[in-house]
Amino acid sequence: MKATDLLKAQHEEVSRLFKAIESAKNKPEKKKLFMELASNLVAHDGIEREIFYPACEGKVEEELLKEAYVEHDGAKVLIAEIIGGEPSDEYYDAKVKVLQEQIEHHVEEEEKRLEGLFSQARAAGLDMDALGEQLAVRKEELKAEIEANGLPMPVLKTMEESSL
Repeated sequence: MKATDLLKAQHEEVSRLFKAIESAKNKPEKKKLFMELASNLVAHDGIEREIFYPACEGKVEEELLKEAYVEHDGAKVLIAEIIGGEPSDEYYDAKVKVLQEQIEHHVEEEEKRLEGLFSQARAAGLDMDALGEQLAVRKEELKAEIEANGLPMPVLKTMEESSL
């Protein structure tokens, strides 16, 4: 599978999970769905941050790539906050909604037809088949790590460790 096809499929799965959270009938179901969403987002972050974005460096607009890293870090902080709370918390639903909006914006930036990150990567001649294989293997490794150890504390690329 091509890298961009794999990443787009993950974007669609995340979108489906956000809709399922909105429709959840009770708080335990909402929490369970959010944990599934968080696992998917953490694995997706890992493969983009570890493999796809480094492959794009020097080949796509630098500012677009920097924004992608910042968007990932912002999402990870919000995911950690949501996981630390409960669906009964006053701001839980608002935080999930803001996360959804951030993710939708991020996806749009990556998938824009002509100037998006994926289009620029394809135009730069990146080997999408080879990248897709690497992404798929790493995605399975990350999902297994999450399954075995739970969700990790967020590792942020764009912030100094001492700032948290």
